[in-house]
Amino acid sequence: MSFRNYKVPYPTEERYSRKVAYFSMEFAIHQPLKIYSGGLGFLSGSHLRSAFELRQNLIAVGILWKYGYYDQARNQDQSLQVTWMEKNYSFLEDTGIKFQITIHDHPVWVKAFYLNPETFKSAPLFLLSTDLPENDYVSQTITHRLYDANVATKVAQFILLGVGGAKLIDELNFQPEIYHLNEAHGISAAFYLYQKFNQSLPELRKRLVFTTHTPEEAGNEKHDIFLCHKMSYFCGLSVEETKKLIGNDEDLFNHSLAALRLAHIANGVSKLHGDVSRKMWGKYDNICPIISITNAQNYRYWSDKQLYRFMEEGNDTHWEDRKKYLKRRAFELVADQTGKIFDADIFTIVWARRFAGYKRADLISRDKQKFEKLLSSIKHPVQIIWAGKPYPMDYPAINDFNNLVHLSKQYKNVAVLVGYELTLSKRLKQGADCWLNNPRVPREASGTSGMTAAMNGAVNFSTDDGWIPEFAHHGNNSFVISKADYLNMNTQEQDQYDLEMLYKLLEEEVLPLYYDNHDTWRQIAKNGMRDVRFQFESNRMAHEYYELMYAVPPKVVLPTVSKTEEVSGQPI
Repeated sequence: MSFRNYKVPYPTEERYSRKVAYFSMEFAIHQPLKIYSGGLGFLSGSHLRSAFELRQNLIAVGILWKYGYYDQARNQDQSLQVTWMEKNYSFLEDTGIKFQITIHDHPVWVKAFYLNPETFKSAPLFLLSTDLPENDYVSQTITHRLYDANVATKVAQFILLGVGGAKLIDELNFQPEIYHLNEAHGISAAFYLYQKFNQSLPELRKRLVFTTHTPEEAGNEKHDIFLCHKMSYFCGLSVEETKKLIGNDEDLFNHSLAALRLAHIANGVSKLHGDVSRKMWGKYDNICPIISITNAQNYRYWSDKQLYRFMEEGNDTHWEDRKKYLKRRAFELVADQTGKIFDADIFTIVWARRFAGYKRADLISRDKQKFEKLLSSIKHPVQIIWAGKPYPMDYPAINDFNNLVHLSKQYKNVAVLVGYELTLSKRLKQGADCWLNNPRVPREASGTSGMTAAMNGAVNFSTDDGWIPEFAHHGNNSFVISKADYLNMNTQEQDQYDLEMLYKLLEEEVLPLYYDNHDTWRQIAKNGMRDVRFQFESNRMAHEYYELMYAVPPKVVLPTVSKTEEVSGQPI
């Protein structure tokens, strides 16, 4: 097929006819395509699946990472080993499109590959690669590793996604009405479009929308503006012209702030995160309105349909049998990796997501006395599984992972798994009775893993952060550690309070319900399945993007936060 004058290869719904180009550094669409690291990719993957299901006129642009994020393996002592393996994908199509962009005043060849919508039932996805014989070795390495630790390489990756993605859209002659940046990694596209539209800021702004995903410092990239200029980030603009355009006289280029000033609307990824974002960015002038569109996950891909069928039929016996089967199947992976045989009749806690300090993977293990008591209980036995990938250069997070590995060696009922990608994620959610989530409030923007856990009959047990305030009814569909006066606590006091409440709820409510009143426990799990089904399903989210973000002018506009408004909450 020809990719010139490209059109979405299926009839689109009239209400979703506006052409959209969606840019993201990572997409978790299906296990075989390993171009993602964590939650951002899981979100964008579900978004593309729902755009396909709803027949939206949306195409996506990403990067074809030769070595993916990394492969999580083990050293001899079972600790984490970071490995890099070349990936090959026979299901991707060569578009025949090849073009040049400028990086570091040097022409770099870019080739575009295509994921056909029918392959994984997702919206059309174009993936860019510089791993071409026409390029020198340094240019080839731009698309080797997702989130490369080298600063210059990372900036080059951002240029490739933004400028390369925008130029690809021109090569396709797709002519989108909206360019949607999923995080600020692709903001270099704005400078390309600014030049394309004859340096008309209004023409640029009306086409650009932005999703901010995190209040974490590491998630809001900043780089030396002179380095970015030297790398050809600003598409021919001088440093002075760039500063004037983005309204920032500092020598540190803040990618997210630039996106908020160049887009006409942005969104946080939960109601709470939208509020945190408005307060966080409110000290800056001239940012666009920030609304909330809560993240969601694709029901068709993630949910166990038999569990839902038995729930709808009111057949508790079959529901229980199915859940036990799913647990046994997940426990085969535990046995394979660790040599430990877990029991499907025992209450199983799973903590599985990206390892990062604020997510506090090891929180439940910090009180050694209570942890020992929990794991040795005969009346209310417990099994715990951890899994997740730290960033390969985040040594504190890797240390946390390895400490849990060594801790697990002391217990038959504790396991730490490697290879946390889409398939393992799905299996662990199916195998969990309790999905544990304990980030420091308010530092988790959304935390969507709990949504897909609920779709598989796991009960959320969480601190009150991210999407949880919109979903949770304590004791009815989940268990929630109620907020304390975190503003007047230091980090250690906050961690101690959350730890004490975690054990209090576990010992007094969660475990007694599971073992002594299992009918009620099952109902809580089913309530979670019911409540997550539509409100936190990505078809709702994809619809809201068209309704609230892609309409011009947007249908919902909130006032920007006053520069003088006090920023509350924990230090960001």
